[in-house]
Amino acid sequence: MENGMDLLFSLCIGVGLAAACGFRVFVPLLVMATAANTGHLELSESFQWIGSPGAIAAFGAATVLEIGGYYVPWIDHLLDTIATPAAVIAGTLATGAMVHDMDPLLKWAVAIIAGGGVAGTVQAGSVVVRGASTMFTGGLGNPVVSTVEAGGSILLAIMAVVVPVLAVAVLFTVMIFGVRKINQIRRRRAAAAAATVEADAARSTLNASATDEPGNADARHVAGPVRILDVKVNRVGA
Repeated sequence: MENGMDLLFSLCIGVGLAAACGFRVFVPLLVMATAANTGHLELSESFQWIGSPGAIAAFGAATVLEIGGYYVPWIDHLLDTIATPAAVIAGTLATGAMVHDMDPLLKWAVAIIAGGGVAGTVQAGSVVVRGASTMFTGGLGNPVVSTVEAGGSILLAIMAVVVPVLAVAVLFTVMIFGVRKINQIRRRRAAAAAATVEADAARSTLNASATDEPGNADARHVAGPVRILDVKVNRVGA
């Protein structure tokens, strides 16, 4: 079994490649195959085939088709439907290929949890971003998102091979930042929705009081809180 530092180093490479699989499935596999073929990456014995010329050619063709497909309307949505399970499988494969001399059960447990989990998380985030782009730009912003994703996958895969510890550190920093931003947006939306409900309830009270002649004086008293609530809604929405 590998010593502690070698195992950590191998896991960093595997997790970094798995994260890159979350952006594009075949880009990190192509980078891993090329690095293994040129002797810059040592794969576990049962994954030596990844560095073969045939595997490089297959991953290269799949990479071109995958990257190109995301620039074609509707095909990008079709790819999104199959990208998540494919990314999890590719991330598990990439991590498993980097772990040497470990009990098979433990090896694949680590590969599925670490590699597959990271790849699936990154892929899920990219699907959310692409959906938001489609909603707010009518799909016009999707090519920009595709370019950023492809570039991110290439950069992260190369970093995972060259500087794996830094790649993992950058990955988790970005993930933490993203989670915080998502939580902030959710809190703002929840506060805006609550303020809107409160303002609507106050308007309903005002309307009910205005229709009742004896209550006209009360209606004038309700108008003030309604205006205050409107201001609250506007501030929260901003």
